[in-house]
Amino acid sequence: MPEIIKHHSASDMETVNLGLRLGSVLINGDVIALSGELGSGKTCFTKGISLGLGVPKETVITSPSFSLVNVYEGRCNLFHMDVYRLENLSDLLSAGLDEYLYQDGVVVMEWADRWPEILPEWRLDVFFSIPYSSSERENYRDISFSAYHARSEEILRDMKR
Repeated sequence: MPEIIKHHSASDMETVNLGLRLGSVLINGDVIALSGELGSGKTCFTKGISLGLGVPKETVITSPSFSLVNVYEGRCNLFHMDVYRLENLSDLLSAGLDEYLYQDGVVVMEWADRWPEILPEWRLDVFFSIPYSSSERENYRDISFSAYHARSEEILRDMKR
C-alpha cells in the first residue's frame, strides 16, 4: 500500500514553495515522476524543485517539450524531462532518456505516467489536478504524492519536517 500525502495549492507561489520543500530534501539518484493534465502546474512545481536544489533563482525553468531534457546545475544536477511528445517507448529509449535515471543528479519527468515501465521503483509519484473550472480559482491545484519504496517514503518524511 503506497504512502499518499495530499496538498492543496491556491496559487502558483504555493506550488513553487511546495516544490522548493521537495527539492531541498532530494539527493543524487532521486526520481520525481510528475503526472497531470496540461496546465496543471508540473513546470511551476519543477521551478520550486530547482530552487530547492540550489539552481540560481534567476534561471528560467521551461518545459523541455521539444528538447526532451533540460539540465540545470545546482547542488545536484537537475535533469528536467518532458516525455509528452514521444510516440512510443522505442523513441524514449533511442533518445537515451532512460540513461538519465541512473546518472548523478535528480530526474524530474513530466508526463511520467505515459512510460511507467522505465521508471525505477524508488521514484516519488506526484499527481496534479485542477479541481475547479471557475476562472476565479484558476490557480487552485490538488497535488498528491505517492511513495511505493523506502527512499520515496523517506523523501515524504523529510518534507514534513
